[in-house]
Amino acid sequence: MESFTTITTRLDGAVAVCELNRPDRLNAINRTMLSELEYYLDHVERDERVRVVVLSGVGRAFCSGFDLKDDAAAAPSGVLAWRQLLQQDFDMLIRWWQLSKPTIAAVHGYCIAGGMEMAMCCDVTVASAETFFGEPELRFGTVVTAMMMPWLVGPKVAKELLLTGNDRITAERALQVGLINEITPAGGHLTRALDLARQMAKIDPAAVKLTKQAINRSFEIMGMREALRASLDLAIQIESIETPERRKFQEITRNQGLKAAIAWRDERFRDG
Repeated sequence: MESFTTITTRLDGAVAVCELNRPDRLNAINRTMLSELEYYLDHVERDERVRVVVLSGVGRAFCSGFDLKDDAAAAPSGVLAWRQLLQQDFDMLIRWWQLSKPTIAAVHGYCIAGGMEMAMCCDVTVASAETFFGEPELRFGTVVTAMMMPWLVGPKVAKELLLTGNDRITAERALQVGLINEITPAGGHLTRALDLARQMAKIDPAAVKLTKQAINRSFEIMGMREALRASLDLAIQIESIETPERRKFQEITRNQGLKAAIAWRDERFRDG
């Protein structure tokens, strides 16, 4: 496997293992990580040795989402700038769903925002018991990039979780509503994901590829692809609007740091 700066990769028999590796930022996805993940997925798609891909994270969390500090510093303005950024985000997320080989997310700690979207885009998600999930984007005036949740849990639950911005969804609740496949004892997520991957890797790869394709096409026939594109268009519109909440969040991030901005956000919802 190639050498990267924000991810680590290895080959375990027929299973490719990719670990997000920015532990000091809770594996927040910056532009470098986006590019490296795209390059990596191109590689495993072509590599005939690889039959299954497992995605995990180094350190205290799977992934805290897209790097808000980087986005605030970049300060994109206008529809075209936001389209370029969000299209790159969207393309990387949806690659895990579209890859011809099975993808398994092994998550722990925090699986939040863009990190949660990436886990949802994987074919199977295994979670350590202490994991918290959530998409808090609306709490600071930003957007959900890949609107996968309604396709997994239905409209009622998706509206509850997204419109409240709840980022403390327990693993038990995530399992109950269909966001994940199973829960392991604390720290057992990667071991269980590798067990599942090795089982999948024993099956004829052509049969696995065509079966995954058939499942995905069922959702495409129901309009999933067009719905995701439409939600991306709406996300670009929302990001192009300077809402007071988002302006304040970015101002605090630039002047006082991301920790202070998150504290400001959380204070507004403390009673909830």
